[in-house]
Amino acid sequence: MKKKLTFTIPIRFRDLDAMGHVNNATFLTYFEEGRKEFFVQVLKSISPKDFPFILAEVTCRYLRPIELIDQAVREAVWITRIGGKSFTFAYEITRANDPEWVFSTGESVQVYYDYERGTSLEIPETFRQLAAPYTHVASP
Repeated sequence: MKKKLTFTIPIRFRDLDAMGHVNNATFLTYFEEGRKEFFVQVLKSISPKDFPFILAEVTCRYLRPIELIDQAVREAVWITRIGGKSFTFAYEITRANDPEWVFSTGESVQVYYDYERGTSLEIPETFRQLAAPYTHVASP
């Protein structure tokens, strides 16, 4: 059975904009937290140096506004594609107590990267093995 990494994010007052809901840019910060949690929890990373990728692309579908009354949201993160040098995360943000109430979905493409040399890298086999339970590749 394929897994999704899930965790709760509290809604902070500073996440809100003048309209009283979570600002659209903050959704991307929530996605960023998902990437961090995946690297920490699944890949056992303990340092920013253990995050050998750059963000190549991110998309977000805003389905419903998140308001302070929600107090917290639940985020699910999984992988939909692993290529030679890049991989794709998928995200879903729901109410913490109601996973059917979806606020947003999105994706991001990461490229494995050597910061010292300034070049992309092949994705190592250890990443593929650890990520395998969280990889949901769609059939063609």
